[in-house]
Amino acid sequence: MQTSQTAATSSANLLDAASDETPTMSVVLPTLNEETGVAACLDAIIDAIDEIGCTAEIIVSDSSTDRTPEIAREYGAIVVSPDRRGYGYAYRYAFERARGEYIVMGDADTTYDFGELPKLFGAIRETEADLVLGSRFAGEIRDGAMPWLHKHVGNPALTAFLNRFYDADISDAHTGFRVLRREALDALTLRTDGMEFASEMIMEASARGLHIEEVPITYHPREGDATLDTWHDGWKHLRFMLLNAPGYLFTIPGAVSLVAGAVLMLLAFFDVTVNLNGMGPIWFGIRTMVAGSLLTIVGFQIASLGVFATIASEPIRRPTDRVTTWLVEHLRLETGIAVGGLMMAVGGSFAASIVLAWLRDGYASLPPMTRDILAFTCIVLGIQTVFAAFFVTAVRRNRR
Repeated sequence: MQTSQTAATSSANLLDAASDETPTMSVVLPTLNEETGVAACLDAIIDAIDEIGCTAEIIVSDSSTDRTPEIAREYGAIVVSPDRRGYGYAYRYAFERARGEYIVMGDADTTYDFGELPKLFGAIRETEADLVLGSRFAGEIRDGAMPWLHKHVGNPALTAFLNRFYDADISDAHTGFRVLRREALDALTLRTDGMEFASEMIMEASARGLHIEEVPITYHPREGDATLDTWHDGWKHLRFMLLNAPGYLFTIPGAVSLVAGAVLMLLAFFDVTVNLNGMGPIWFGIRTMVAGSLLTIVGFQIASLGVFATIASEPIRRPTDRVTTWLVEHLRLETGIAVGGLMMAVGGSFAASIVLAWLRDGYASLPPMTRDILAFTCIVLGIQTVFAAFFVTAVRRNRR
């Protein structure tokens, strides 16, 4: 500890809070009872700063009840105390106080080797990257550093979801070792307080067209107790991704259900029969019509939720399909009432024609049930359209 203390105080590159000089780099560490590992991390950070040869500050955003803040101050770090708990909030609190042109993020539990910081810092200075990630999966994960479930299921699955929903094209969405430019940080709208903050930053960066690069790193076993809750934090990440991508959560499933239902209804309505070799004829009757009607109504409702969510929540990844985009931008109460009213009128007229045909035939035989289902499906969709238009108008009014 004495050797490290001497090295820290003798480093001309490390600035304290009283310095008027703007540091090139701000290294931010969120800490929660990290006294067993924080000294080793600070040693490595100071060595890396001297190797890079730039001025820097170290900000420890601390919520500990052990000696972590005292150790950090002994090393010349600036210790700040967030007024509420949370991994994401600790970072956001420190970012507001960071002065550097570049922001370095990392954990203080020895899982990340800050001796590799020059690689990440070199990558962001020598390329057009706005954000550089230290990729554990492109590098090496030491034995015991990551639970099997995290390594082979959780992280790969969540990274795949993030890449699919947000076009990030990265190998490690949840690495905690990152370097980003100050102007890139200022361009991001970061709001989350928990572990999903790691996902939010990449989702925001990708959605805003920022340039993301990856550098392979080595991931080590941690010092101290783990603070990550596998199932709880994994679900929070996935939930956050889905809620901020209503096109994938609502629009696509709704459109698939609606189209499938419409096709089934048409097959049943026109009494289509398909002859398959060796299987005999297959026809689509009343049960197909019922299934198609339900799928159509459910699909319409789910797709409508995509429009509602886009207008109400300002998601990170807005739907890009033409229908949803047009509805979000142009749907008005009067338009919705007119379209819904027309659908109800068409369905009502069809239902009335069925009743009139039954009366004309002297209450004899009823027309095929498929016609009734089609008529009332159209009426239900019309009613949903009218009330959806009212809902959209109310949401828009409340957001002004």
